Amino acid sequence: MQEQTYVIKNQDSFELKDIFDCGQCFRWNEEKDGSYTGVFKENVLNVKKEKNVITFKGIINGNIKEVVEDYFDLKRDYSKIKQELSTIDENILNSVNYGKGIRILNQELIETILSFIISANNNIPRIKSIIERISGKYGKQIKWNNKTYYTFPTLENLKKASVEDFRNLGAGFRDIRLFETINMLSEGKVNVKNWYKEQDTKKIREELLTLSGVGPKVADCILLFSDLKRFDVFPIDVWVRRVMNELYIKNPDETKVSKKEIESIAKEKFGNLSGLAQQYLFYWKREA
Repeated sequence: MQEQTYVIKNQDSFELKDIFDCGQCFRWNEEKDGSYTGVFKENVLNVKKEKNVITFKGIINGNIKEVVEDYFDLKRDYSKIKQELSTIDENILNSVNYGKGIRILNQELIETILSFIISANNNIPRIKSIIERISGKYGKQIKWNNKTYYTFPTLENLKKASVEDFRNLGAGFRDIRLFETINMLSEGKVNVKNWYKEQDTKKIREELLTLSGVGPKVADCILLFSDLKRFDVFPIDVWVRRVMNELYIKNPDETKVSKKEIESIAKEKFGNLSGLAQQYLFYWKREA
């Protein structure tokens, strides 16, 4: 692999902070110059935006143009999606305008599953540090610009880890969950390849819920943020519950707002774009 560069201009819906800080990914970090560097699959990439010019530069396994177009979902018309969502009501219009640069990344499925198991009852800095430690011990080393990076480990390498190993790497109570899910996936107890052929999102979700450490919210995050790209799900956490209650439900006691009630409103209002609506609303509420 060697360093490659790819430049695009006037790309709609592409703001670095919106993409990398909206909660969908954990292996991207902001540099002093405002660019972001991240590791995904077997790639180390820096992304920099100056005015209307976006520069992608790094060590890439494959053709950088193809890799970037796939990972950043560049062939999808986000302008059309935002226009459609913005006609629903003023609330979603405001959230779309705030997070106008969001794009949902095509993240590798196994990494997304394990990363969001780690995310349960956790904060982003700690999630990132746990993933970095696991990658540092079991991933592949890539050196670039006098720095050392590590890819997310393969299942084969992760099978070498014991529950105690994950505990020592800071996974906390998630240690046994990671261990059990890695073994389930390695032994083929859940065939993830079939998910790319399955049309019914509910069926995939049911199988995801059989994995150790995967509850409803984590399952929906995996469906939305991985390369499965299921936009009809609506992950619900404390921020989403709060914004949906404030805007639509208006229950004086937020804790009494049920997941079922939120999902019903989301399906009615946002339909097959629920996942994207969730990201705009979540990002708007949390950041603004």
